[in-house]
Amino acid sequence: MKFWYHLCMAAMLLGASPALAQSPLRIVTPFEIASLEPSRSGFVFTRMEVTETLVGADDEGRPVPGLSTAWTLSDDRLTWRFTLRAGAKFHDDTPVTAEIVSQCLQRARTKPGPLAEVPLTEIRAVAPDVVEIRTATPFIALPAFLAEASTQILAPSSYDETGAVRRIIGSGPYRITSLEPPLRFEVERFDGWTGGPKPAIKRAIYQAVGRKETRALMAESGQADLAFALDPAGTDRLRRAPNVAVTTKSIPRVITLKLNAHLPAFADVRVRRALSLAIDREGIAKAILRSPAAAATQFFPPTMGGWHVSTLAPLRHDVAEARRLLAEAGWVPDAQGRLMKDGKPLHATLRSYAVRPELPVVAAAIQASARDIGIDLDIAMMNSSDIPAGHRDGTLDMGLIARNFSLVPDPIGTLLADFGPNGGDWGAMGWSSSQLTEALQALQQTDVPETRAALRRRVLEILQTELPVIPVAWYDLRVAAAKRLGGVSVDPYELSYRISRMRWAD
Repeated sequence: MKFWYHLCMAAMLLGASPALAQSPLRIVTPFEIASLEPSRSGFVFTRMEVTETLVGADDEGRPVPGLSTAWTLSDDRLTWRFTLRAGAKFHDDTPVTAEIVSQCLQRARTKPGPLAEVPLTEIRAVAPDVVEIRTATPFIALPAFLAEASTQILAPSSYDETGAVRRIIGSGPYRITSLEPPLRFEVERFDGWTGGPKPAIKRAIYQAVGRKETRALMAESGQADLAFALDPAGTDRLRRAPNVAVTTKSIPRVITLKLNAHLPAFADVRVRRALSLAIDREGIAKAILRSPAAAATQFFPPTMGGWHVSTLAPLRHDVAEARRLLAEAGWVPDAQGRLMKDGKPLHATLRSYAVRPELPVVAAAIQASARDIGIDLDIAMMNSSDIPAGHRDGTLDMGLIARNFSLVPDPIGTLLADFGPNGGDWGAMGWSSSQLTEALQALQQTDVPETRAALRRRVLEILQTELPVIPVAWYDLRVAAAKRLGGVSVDPYELSYRISRMRWAD
């Protein structure tokens, strides 16, 4: 009965499959279109290749051309110049100009997003096809920041008279033909695109589907050609399906436990370390994530090159040491084994969200591990937006999240946002480190490889020692693709679904 319920639901969402020659590419993800504002849901439109950013990134995170085909940096490392792609047009057939690009970037820096962390002093058009960006201090990672979705470039016709975004008129290889927030939109190939060969896929449909079981079933039944953010159990079933190919790829996303260090218990680094020691990362990685190599021994996985330090003392599972640290911090178990101090229990509420299907199960495992050392946790499954909201209003105790360190294809972009002097909505709460701030600032300003490596190590040592945010597991992205679809590749930085590279294989 449950199978047929989900199958019927899938059919209602996307309709019956037409003949292959006329078939649109059908993509399902868990991500709703919360807003047309680029700083909120802009990633939906960049991933579907409707909008473009000045710069992109390859699979190693290195900058590659986007709307800009070339860029230069002045000798004093304060002035960047970006040359726009010749003949670039928006979907309303108006030209992309340096003046329009400058206005979009100036707007982006006033909105929430990584660009707010850049020490910008000026953005201006110095020629019809050249944008100049000046910074107060050297900022070597600027091209990576210009690959982030909130910096996407929209045509002037996208805005109303108040400056609010009312339509998405981009310059990518696909343009929107139907938009039905928060769940669905359709695109068609834009033949005026000048960024590469004409895409083989003519049409595509984006559909937000919240239930992981439904996404997996849609892939299995042929109602979806690409399905993203699948859970390990659903992936195992899909691997046996004759018409589906499954890709699992390690990406720069980390399951982390965010703690409110304003609370007396979590202000004590010994309690934070004890909680980290209590977590059975290997058990979570093997039993829940079905990926033994995903157990996080430090913040970033080995696939992240210079941001993984192999000589760093690894995070480990040690319940006895956790109990010793808690006792040293003055926490004593009562008759029921609950930790008490000054007559109050060590109790907190752990918030998480189900849009990432593994998080509820990982939250339950952390709850059990905390109980083993006397920490009483309640679990509250909420919307993902409730975690940054709880950070801002002070009501968050703990948050289990899947933090994306590739929004900017250089982790420093997320680190600056999460661990700056004032913390971050998704990062530190009630904790800061002047030494970490100094290391991150120095890292922004140097391009000397040896110096950068030493600074990255220093950053990771501080985070590993202080644990204002506790790494739990490295993240695997699971994608199911119809075998009739050729040219499929998974972007580890999740900047694009790369549909312009795909083709129907039969």
